[in-house]
Amino acid sequence: MLFGGIEAGGTKFVCAVGDRDGNIMERIQIPTTKPTETIGKVHDFFKEFKLNAIGLGSFGPIDINPLSDTYGYITSTPKQEWRNFPFVNTLKELFQVPIRFTTDVNAAALGESIVGAAKGLDSCFYMTIGTGIGAGAVVQGKILEGVTHPEMGHILVRRHPEDHFKGNCLYHSDCFEGIAAGPAIEARWGEKGNKLAENEEVWKLEGYYIAQALMNYILILSPKKIILGGGVMNQKQIFTHVHFYLNQLLNDYVSLPEILENYIVSPGLNDRSGIVGSLILAIQAIEEIK
Repeated sequence: MLFGGIEAGGTKFVCAVGDRDGNIMERIQIPTTKPTETIGKVHDFFKEFKLNAIGLGSFGPIDINPLSDTYGYITSTPKQEWRNFPFVNTLKELFQVPIRFTTDVNAAALGESIVGAAKGLDSCFYMTIGTGIGAGAVVQGKILEGVTHPEMGHILVRRHPEDHFKGNCLYHSDCFEGIAAGPAIEARWGEKGNKLAENEEVWKLEGYYIAQALMNYILILSPKKIILGGGVMNQKQIFTHVHFYLNQLLNDYVSLPEILENYIVSPGLNDRSGIVGSLILAIQAIEEIK
């Protein structure tokens, strides 16, 4: 049996074909442009294979309610051309196979929980910090979803007393994403993060905000592993600041693993978390039918 995985990001799509054991046989990247153009290239790639199911991890917000008239749609995304796009129905018409659908970060959390940094655990939290901030979680072996999917990048955090940057989230201004994602770093400091590697103040402030967010997630979800990915987290010095501020914020109220370096980690699958998770979604789609 062959399975298709799509990690649909705001800047690029990663498409892969794999087997039941999760081995990736073919993989490509496609720029995220107009829906017709991007989906056309997705179709060109997959049409060479006889797929049994497709797993789709998409940028959002998306509608994950199977009873909704807009189930499978990308909904209120800032990417205007993708707003209200019937993603799942479009793929079903093209490929005529079962499709399982969630967010890109939920797919990444699933991949990390099955074969990545949280392998062997029944819960984990995955967050990506890059152009935006998104997070997904696996709780008792299942992806966390409810009325909708989590949008944990848009929680409110306390502003640092010396930070006067107004924030740049289109919806909430100074939410977590608005003051800590990659574009916020560039807007606040005047250069992209990869040009600021030696400026310790940049990463102390970033660690301050990430630690606040993690405190909330820990108190609510109590994950057994926290995985931080995305381009911003390539600055590994951030981890030290996150550990420092998190200990300070929690103030021994709850017990954390003694060695935070083993609890808050980089992705075990590197940049493959989302696409591996999407392939696992496809496998699960077949298993649900049986």
